[in-house]
Amino acid sequence: MKIGEAQQIYADQVNAYRKQKTELSKQLREARAKRGDNYQSEAATLQLTLDALDEKESEYQKYLDQLAERYCAYWNAEVAEQQKEAGKESAAEMGKIMEVARRIMKGSIVPASDEKKLMEFSMDMYQMAKNIGAMVRQEKKEKYDSLWGEEKKKEQSDPKEVAENADAGPMGPEIVDVSDTIAAAGLAE
Repeated sequence: MKIGEAQQIYADQVNAYRKQKTELSKQLREARAKRGDNYQSEAATLQLTLDALDEKESEYQKYLDQLAERYCAYWNAEVAEQQKEAGKESAAEMGKIMEVARRIMKGSIVPASDEKKLMEFSMDMYQMAKNIGAMVRQEKKEKYDSLWGEEKKKEQSDPKEVAENADAGPMGPEIVDVSDTIAAAGLAE
C-alpha cells in the first residue's frame, strides 16, 4: 500500500470514529442527566463503548503519525537529491565560467556564446579577462569550441508524488468498522 493511500484510509477511519464518539458522548450526557438504575446501566455501557472507540481511534492516529514521519522522510530525501544535483550542475557551470575567463586571459579566441555566459555571470570578471587577454597579445591564438555544447533540460520529480507513492511499510492496524467496535464493546444498535 502506498503512503498516500494509507493516509487517506486511516484518516477516514479516525474521522468516522470521532463522529461516532461525538454522538455517543451526547447520548452519555443525556443518560447521566436522567435518574434511575436503568439509566446508570445505559450510561456505563455508553462509557465502555466510548472508551473502546477512543482506544481504536488512538491506535489509528498513532499509525497516521508514523505515516506522516515516513512521508516527510521520503519528501526530504527527494528534495536533498534534487539539491545535490543542482549543486553539481552549479559547480560544473562555475568551472566552465572560470575556464572561459582563463582562455580569454590567455588571449585565445572563444565562442561568442561562451563570452556571453561569462558576461552574464560577472561583467567585471569579463572585462578583466578581456583586458588581460589584450595585454598578452599572443601571436598564435588558440580557438576553442563551446564548453556548454547543447544543453539539455532535466525533469525533476515532484517530492510530494515521490512521498505519496512510496511504500507505507509494515501494515498498519487492522481496519475495524465503527459499528463492529461498538458491537464488541456491548452496545449493539
